[in-house]
Amino acid sequence: MEVYFENLTGENASLSQLAEDVSLLMQDAEGLVKASGANLSHETKAEVERALARMKIHGERIKQQALSGARATDRVIRKYPYQSLGVVFGLGLVLGCLLRRK
Repeated sequence: MEVYFENLTGENASLSQLAEDVSLLMQDAEGLVKASGANLSHETKAEVERALARMKIHGERIKQQALSGARATDRVIRKYPYQSLGVVFGLGLVLGCLLRRK
């Protein structure tokens, strides 16, 4: 039995927000490098640009891994909704007991 609540939230609202946040982070980092790079030598500027390019590649990789992980989690939760709810309830109960002990 599958139950979908498409009227409550967008289907991929959190996934698209994550992708937008990573892209915005990359744009901000690029702007920061360009703004502070005016006083750098040509060699240093080239090195910073290479580091920025590597950071963009890693950022895209992280974004893809996060999206695929979120999709996989969504599939598991939709396939086993009651078991997922039980696991989350159990973890919350254990965490609550541990926090209450202190």
